[in-house]
Amino acid sequence: MDSHKRGTLPSTRSGDKAKVCEAIPCAPALALIIPTLRESINIRPLLNRVRAALDPYDLSYEVIVVDDESRDGIDEIMAELRREDPRLRLIVRNGERGLAGAVLRGWEETDADMLAVMDADLQHPPELLPKLWAELDAGADLVIGSRYACGGCMRGWKLMRQLISRAAIWMTLPVQRNGIRARDPMSGFFMLRRACIERIELQKSGFKILLEILARAEIHSVVEVPFTFGRRYAGASKANLRVAIDYVGLLMRLYRQKGRTPTYAEREIARASLRRGQEAIGG
Repeated sequence: MDSHKRGTLPSTRSGDKAKVCEAIPCAPALALIIPTLRESINIRPLLNRVRAALDPYDLSYEVIVVDDESRDGIDEIMAELRREDPRLRLIVRNGERGLAGAVLRGWEETDADMLAVMDADLQHPPELLPKLWAELDAGADLVIGSRYACGGCMRGWKLMRQLISRAAIWMTLPVQRNGIRARDPMSGFFMLRRACIERIELQKSGFKILLEILARAEIHSVVEVPFTFGRRYAGASKANLRVAIDYVGLLMRLYRQKGRTPTYAEREIARASLRRGQEAIGG
């Protein structure tokens, strides 16, 4: 079976390729970045599920956990896990905060041609990773784990939170490009080809790096894979006023780059997003 056929998984046969990689150090095909902030309780079950999802397939990968100086014991946990599996790495950023910056730091630390990101709170199901990889391997430039694609949902979200989320996504439509618009442009669960972002400098502050990738990267095809956005396994939500301000700031910057002024309705939605951040509602 052709492993590049759309929707199929890579072959589980390793053959001579594995022997060559044992003799000569090879860059992994895929690097998965997991940003963390005081989420050490999540990391062991998450990485166990990541490995269980990916190991059955002939896919060379590494997982890089980028921690923003949590000091919650994650370094000891990662050291223990790394003794079991050298594909797992930990990078600790000192004096820095922000999901986008953590993701970019992780991508800088790998030579993989395919890059991915997911949250550490287990709201993104690791079992979906093979499906994301299959679409990327089939030729897509960007594959998104999507709450809004047909079949996706957000379990346990209150109606008001869903309405604000959908309104915030509606605001992104003018900065996305025709033909490659995503239904869930603010997902934190996606894979892409490194070549798509090599010529641009992405913003390190903020939490919505996917939106900037959709607006500015050399993306020619986007596939969205639906999933159910689950409940947090443990830890606290990162939703706060800073996150909302960063999102609105990024959105306004992308609007300016498009030469467009937000309408009154869009400005009101931005204000609602800020109020939502100020309430710091998690989940």
